[in-house]
Amino acid sequence: MDRNPATTERLRQLILKLDAQTASGELHWERQAGSAHRYARFNNNLLILGPASPISKKNVPRYLFITPFDSPDCIEVNSGDAELGSAVIKLVQTVENASQHEPATDPFAITEQLLERIESS
Repeated sequence: MDRNPATTERLRQLILKLDAQTASGELHWERQAGSAHRYARFNNNLLILGPASPISKKNVPRYLFITPFDSPDCIEVNSGDAELGSAVIKLVQTVENASQHEPATDPFAITEQLLERIESS
């Protein structure tokens, strides 16, 4: 994929920031029940990292998908990317280490907080 070197560097720095914030516990990833990926919320964006298969499965392609909550725009970087693939793999390892003992969650569950937020809008 041809990409502007400045854009590649900005993406690299973003992935490194996600990795560092995951390692420090500042960024919390969850695993959706019945899904093949992990997700997190970051600066009003949805981060999807997948698939959630063990990192020991080296031949499984990985991806980082980023989309703003208020827009259909998105960014995807995968492990096959010649310049950023290794950063995606490192992020997968960090996320797996940080969230491997977390129970699966249902981000679409109806909660009291969700109902209150909808009703007060």
